[in-house]
Amino acid sequence: MSDPLQALFRARFGSTPESSSPVRAEGSNRRIYRLSGGGATAIGVLNDDIKENRAFIEFSKHFHREGIPVPEIYAENASGTAYLEEDLGDTTLFQFLGRRRTAAGFPPDVVAAYRDVVSWLPKIQIVAGRGIDERWCYPRRSFDRQSMLWDLNYFKYYFLTLGRIVFHEERLEQDFSVFADYLLAADRDYFLCRDFQSRNVMLKDGRPYFIDYQGGRRGALQYDLASLLCDAKADVPFELRDELRDFYIAEASKYATIDAAEFKKYFPGFALIRIMQAMGAYGLRGFHEKKPLFLQSIPYAIRNIERLLLTSNLPVEVPELMAVFKRLIGSSELRQFGGAKLTLTVQIQSFSYKHGMPRDDKGHGGGYVFDCRCLPNPGRHVQFKRSSGLDADVIAFLSREESVERWTRSAFALIDQAVADYGRRNFTHLLVAFGCTGGQHRSVYCAERLAKHLRDQGVSVTVAHREKKSWPEK
Repeated sequence: MSDPLQALFRARFGSTPESSSPVRAEGSNRRIYRLSGGGATAIGVLNDDIKENRAFIEFSKHFHREGIPVPEIYAENASGTAYLEEDLGDTTLFQFLGRRRTAAGFPPDVVAAYRDVVSWLPKIQIVAGRGIDERWCYPRRSFDRQSMLWDLNYFKYYFLTLGRIVFHEERLEQDFSVFADYLLAADRDYFLCRDFQSRNVMLKDGRPYFIDYQGGRRGALQYDLASLLCDAKADVPFELRDELRDFYIAEASKYATIDAAEFKKYFPGFALIRIMQAMGAYGLRGFHEKKPLFLQSIPYAIRNIERLLLTSNLPVEVPELMAVFKRLIGSSELRQFGGAKLTLTVQIQSFSYKHGMPRDDKGHGGGYVFDCRCLPNPGRHVQFKRSSGLDADVIAFLSREESVERWTRSAFALIDQAVADYGRRNFTHLLVAFGCTGGQHRSVYCAERLAKHLRDQGVSVTVAHREKKSWPEK
């Protein structure tokens, strides 16, 4: 422990600290200690970056006055390289989640903690954010084009280059510019905490406290929410992410006029740039500095990109960036870092060949397409014209056919092999499509039968019948 921290402790509490212990600062050059003595405890921070310290101290004082749960600043030295703050204990939201998570997902108390955190976020961004003195924002006053390009190039040089991911630099730079233009069109007149994630939320006496907002600046509301929901190793269930996003919109609407559709339009973009910024850090700390803890987050980040591409469409054309994402999603090596075990979801579809074959444009481009037109066709029988492969009469008809049984056994054996292999290699998406003439009977039956076959093995599946809207009414 250094003399500046001892001197600050004595000045604040009137006694010399009897003990000190280092506190790990992941991804930071700050030296952090817990000091105690005379019945008092405090967190002491040493950091030669004076402007970063000043940002944290001034933001903390402002938030404290506004009633936001942040650590109280106890003292600081004249040079601005050391300060004392309130000791909020050792339990972060991430640690609480790690102790409480079950195989079934997030238990109610963890969901409640996340909802509490989300309810505070717009109070920080909108209410307290109105009075922020932007002089203290560091290194930029806003999350502007320069900030975005810094993050995107951080991703390019520290993750893509060090991770040996192929890219065309000129085309990628052009896409970065287009992508930044898209994000800059969002409303950005709010306080952006910059690193709003589960490790920067402390839980004390059942209440959340917020730390590490020294990089705060003006920006869009979506960024901080994306930081929390797409926090890699926290691995928030996708359904809960959607629920918390909608809950956030409702909470933020209490303090500002929020257009829900507009918010959701920009949310995937801000989620992607946040993920890319984090991946730059994983590359710097993991690939370059050889810190394995950061490599463990890579499979989760890739899965988050895959999910965003599956569930949303960016309203801009960024072909080289999308090609890079596809290479990341398709990399078996990157997916297996750190011993992560992710959940494979098999996306099952039925379709009609009349309307073209489905493509896996948003996943890794693989999977299977099976042609069911070799099977007996219920559509040739009048009694089945208004039925589909979901109905008992069609199911009974196809189940009696030995040729259908042989065919499905062979097809499912191939899929079982792929599911086992993809699971070992930490792939999280596999497309399986069944096609027939009309996309109503045989393909639907096979899709539903495969779904049951895989669910019986504990495999996660989704099922979609592409032509359902055109089936005849019963």
